[in-house]
Amino acid sequence: MLKALLLDLDGTLLENAMEVFVPAYLNALGTFLAGYVPPERLVPELLRATAAMDANDGTGPTNEEAFAAAFYPALGWERALLEPHIRRFYAEEFPKLRSLTRPAPEARALVGWAFGRGLQVAIATNPLFPCTAIEQRLQWAGVGADDFPYALVTTYETMHASKQHPAYYIEILGRLEREPGECLMVGDDWGWDVLPTTRLGLSAWWIAGPGEERPSEPASLLGQGSLAALWDRIR
Repeated sequence: MLKALLLDLDGTLLENAMEVFVPAYLNALGTFLAGYVPPERLVPELLRATAAMDANDGTGPTNEEAFAAAFYPALGWERALLEPHIRRFYAEEFPKLRSLTRPAPEARALVGWAFGRGLQVAIATNPLFPCTAIEQRLQWAGVGADDFPYALVTTYETMHASKQHPAYYIEILGRLEREPGECLMVGDDWGWDVLPTTRLGLSAWWIAGPGEERPSEPASLLGQGSLAALWDRIR
């Protein structure tokens, strides 16, 4: 029996072309912090620290701590001195990136239906961003945390693994206190959203074109198609 719905964010609830969004984000952050660290130095170290965080496999610290351990020493800055400026970036400049995104059709209807059915709803996005950046993108998608009492939103402050590790979904199941067979994962990335969850025993809906060819790795799907197609099936 379905008791929990896990939803990816970018490419699922929020139409967000990451090949456009990420360069714009890096440029904005580099420009904002240019008075403290030259962009040509900041961006490579940010990417290296993100890779260190992405390698976090659930056996160590939170993703935030893995990032901080790699990032601030490499820049020669004390965390307590530079981090407030980064927080200010997320408050003042990050919201301007909203214009690069748009809500996925039926996102709000689907989330509202899930809560109306009494399901636990978790936002299972790759936890490589701080809470504010993820909550802002939820607002952009029309499904903000102020409107819906999510059981869990995976952020880099709270999670101990990235999506490329089974520990990420195992941690979610533990936090929700659910068995795999009680959960449905909805996401657009085969390798991050579909393959690992179905291997653990969750059901999965793949956000992809109805005729899009599945990768060679076998996975048992509930179905595939747009979020609107999933909503149509539910109705």
